[in-house]
Amino acid sequence: MKERLNIGNLEPQAYKVLFEMEKYLNSCGLEKTQRELIKIRASQINHCAYCIDMHTAEALKNGETQRRIFALSAWTESPLFDEKERTLLAMTEEITLIPNAGLTEETYQRATEYFSENEIAQIILQIGQINFWNRIAVSSHSFFEK
Repeated sequence: MKERLNIGNLEPQAYKVLFEMEKYLNSCGLEKTQRELIKIRASQINHCAYCIDMHTAEALKNGETQRRIFALSAWTESPLFDEKERTLLAMTEEITLIPNAGLTEETYQRATEYFSENEIAQIILQIGQINFWNRIAVSSHSFFEK
């Protein structure tokens, strides 16, 4: 796929802000596994091949199993994810697919059973961040150079 434009080169200040958000999200209370599950699942939904590749490699490096990564696109049917992870993945899907219904009250209430308010805020920010990166990569093809 041919690069359309490189937003990072055209708008370096914007990228600086995005990378600062990444630093923050990496330092907040969310576990690496949680962050990578969010990033991979949102990237699958958004068809961002670059981000799927990057975040599956990162997840494997951090100890995630291939089996769980392979099952991630069918997490609702897989026994490999616990209820806390299922809630995290439901949040990821509902927020990524926000026009469908957004974060439902049912999922939000379930999230309050597993996560603090701060953690829920961090999850929402992480989902928003990866969705932003997906939209940049997919629309600009800036990450698809050979």
